Amino acid sequence: MAEQQEQAAPDAMMTRIGQVVMLHHGGDREEARGRFLDLWAEIGEDGDPLHRCTLAHYMADTQDDPCDELAWDLRALSAADELSDGRVAAHHRSLAVRAFYPSLHLNLAADYVKLGRGEAARSHLRRARGADGALGDDPYGDGVRAAIGRLELQLAGDGMSAEESRPFDGPGGETLGPPRQRP
Repeated sequence: MAEQQEQAAPDAMMTRIGQVVMLHHGGDREEARGRFLDLWAEIGEDGDPLHRCTLAHYMADTQDDPCDELAWDLRALSAADELSDGRVAAHHRSLAVRAFYPSLHLNLAADYVKLGRGEAARSHLRRARGADGALGDDPYGDGVRAAIGRLELQLAGDGMSAEESRPFDGPGGETLGPPRQRP
């Protein structure tokens, strides 16, 4: 028992959310959306903020309508505002609530770009950049910082249109979403 574990005690709901995330990443967006909605109903509007934040953060990716995506990302941010470091540490010892904010604000900025709301996008992008010091020096942190940089470059050109609101294109031209917080 000399080695310290990164993960704290298992959390059944976080495990279930993670399973749906894998389903979504496997390509079954519609099924994932339905399962996320079932879990959301189980958690409830006043349920555990960590569960609500995580589920809403990933649920946003399953939305077809940018307004719905924005609504879920706003729910994630609202739930994060209710979180304590103690609650986050109970799930994952190496995380702090402040590490959630760069990704949450980045996703909101991307949502506002899709909706053609440049000033709101810039505001959340500034907040994402201002919070990026909380990210680790690891592939996840590097990915979030890179996505912030790409969106900053896009918005600096002011040539924002709905068609050009895909700041996260992969090397093969595939559209990639901003990195999401790990469940």
